[in-house]
Amino acid sequence: MDKKKFVLRLDPRTLSALEKWAADEFRSVNAQVEWILTRTLQERGRMPAEKPTGKDRPDRQDTRTREG
Repeated sequence: MDKKKFVLRLDPRTLSALEKWAADEFRSVNAQVEWILTRTLQERGRMPAEKPTGKDRPDRQDTRTREG
């Protein structure tokens, strides 16, 4: 997939929070922004979901049933 470049202006407080979140998730700031945008677009029905892979995997929920 080709990616297009664009300039994003953020206030220092937002950028600082984004940098910390990205570091906590072991992502670059760019990858974190892309992940946030993609996830939000999918949640809002603005972009079809793709099969998640690697770091892009959403948080897993235990869907196993318990017997007993």
